[in-house]
Amino acid sequence: MKFEKTFIDGLILIKPDIFPDERGYFFESFNKQKYSEGGINFTFVQDNLSKSKKGTVRGLHYQIGEYSQGKLCSVVIGKVLDVAVDIRLGSPTFGKYFSCELSEENKYQLWIPPGFAHGFSVLSEEAIFSYKCTKPYNKASERAILYSDPDLQIDWKIEQPIVSDKDLSAKKFSGIEKDFFFQNQ
Repeated sequence: MKFEKTFIDGLILIKPDIFPDERGYFFESFNKQKYSEGGINFTFVQDNLSKSKKGTVRGLHYQIGEYSQGKLCSVVIGKVLDVAVDIRLGSPTFGKYFSCELSEENKYQLWIPPGFAHGFSVLSEEAIFSYKCTKPYNKASERAILYSDPDLQIDWKIEQPIVSDKDLSAKKFSGIEKDFFFQNQ
């Protein structure tokens, strides 16, 4: 298992060791000790799955205060472009984003600690997206940034996005509160 730091402090791309044979394959999708050694020393309290069709964009979501979530993201079926935006005031990468493809083929995971807005777009015909959270969902703490904010310039790799009304009414990046502050990891 490889834990690769990204250009944004705190984000980690996990590449599991996959053991294929004539029956299929095996890999560890989570091992608390190995993840802790890899820099992900959090307790997960909630697992979520979402199923979406091609062209769907979900996000950019985050929670604030005591419900700020870290997320360990992966794909069970299909392929997505996973995106994390640094919203930590004082970070050298504040307002920058990291994106990567997560798929059932590569079995990569992306660790997104608190202090990031998160979203994904579906690149395959459909996708089942899975993520473990460090805090439970709390509606009052939920926030969102407009996925198409021109200041962020995110290339979602789709032509005609399918977006919920709720996500279409999200704030622009310049209008969000400064709820997170950068601390070197």
